Amino acid sequence: MSVAYWIVAGLLALFYLYAGGLKAVRSREGLRPMMAWVDGMPMRAVRALGAVELLGALGLLLPRLTGVAPWTAVAAAVGLAVLQVGAIRVHLRMGDRQVALNGTLLCAAVAAAWLAAVS
Repeated sequence: MSVAYWIVAGLLALFYLYAGGLKAVRSREGLRPMMAWVDGMPMRAVRALGAVELLGALGLLLPRLTGVAPWTAVAAAVGLAVLQVGAIRVHLRMGDRQVALNGTLLCAAVAAAWLAAVS
């Protein structure tokens, strides 16, 4: 199960490091082509989401790598799953029905939480 966890968590962490990093540093204009929803949110909220995604990615990796409080990897994965539930709600509320990526990330976060809990 440990190998499966590292595959799922590693891919999730890569995605969230990239996406969170973009939200943390790019301007609204730089984000708009990839994330149309940024027009409906204050930039402080977008930056906060970026920070949450970066912390979630680190939470998937660092506890398991260091052996310090490895249960927090489960909490990070659950937090990222909750984040995706919120993202799906925002997309649907804005009339955007393209939530396949969000659904995939939700499933991957749930899988990471389960794999972290059993391994």
